[in-house]
Amino acid sequence: MASLLQLPSDDSVLLIVTHSNVKSFSPEVRFSLQMSVEAVKEKLWKKCGTSVDSMRLELYDDAGSKVCDLNESIRPLGFYSPLDGYRLHIIDLDPSSVTSGGWLEDTSLVEKYTISEEAYNKLGTNFRKFKETMVSQNPTGNDRKLPDDYMEDMCANIKVGDRCEVEPGAKRGGVKFVGRAEALGPGFWVGIQYDEPLGKHDGMVKGMRFFDCPPGHGAVVRPDKVKVGDFPERDPFEEEEI
Repeated sequence: MASLLQLPSDDSVLLIVTHSNVKSFSPEVRFSLQMSVEAVKEKLWKKCGTSVDSMRLELYDDAGSKVCDLNESIRPLGFYSPLDGYRLHIIDLDPSSVTSGGWLEDTSLVEKYTISEEAYNKLGTNFRKFKETMVSQNPTGNDRKLPDDYMEDMCANIKVGDRCEVEPGAKRGGVKFVGRAEALGPGFWVGIQYDEPLGKHDGMVKGMRFFDCPPGHGAVVRPDKVKVGDFPERDPFEEEEI
């Protein structure tokens, strides 16, 4: 029989590891043949959660036949002559182990936290209150429908063909569309073709064509974001003054 001193220091073996309680646990783990059975258990404990004292190990060959039990803690693994592809099976002997009952695999077994309606409403901050605040601050929400003429007055001085600057970012371009766009929401909108590829589309939004422009140059925004006037296209090679 091979002894600890007879085993080359660089000998190792790649074993498939399975577990009695965790059916999805089947990694390939490389072990040194110099390791004692107790050291093997220590390594496996860190991977599967079964304590060393509650662990029994069985060795199976690549055909599925049992070779032996690894029941002597001080023996080196090499004493049992495992080969690459053999299976090392962990049996968890602790009935109250964290691996028992399928807790590590079946999330339906985990007790869900519940709270009464009264206690939930007493919370200083909760999702329901957050949602109500957001709706109150967002007039486009379903609870506060905008009128069909929303921001129509801001379009009075905006017409197709105007040069413009759009906030945020002072993006420059030309006006390509002014009017209602029901697909985007009630009220008036302005379609822009940016001078640079700073947009999101080519003038088609949610399957509707509002105008034509090169891909990535188009945007449709509310008129309060648009300022028309003498906004020539910026020279990309123009150096900033120091």
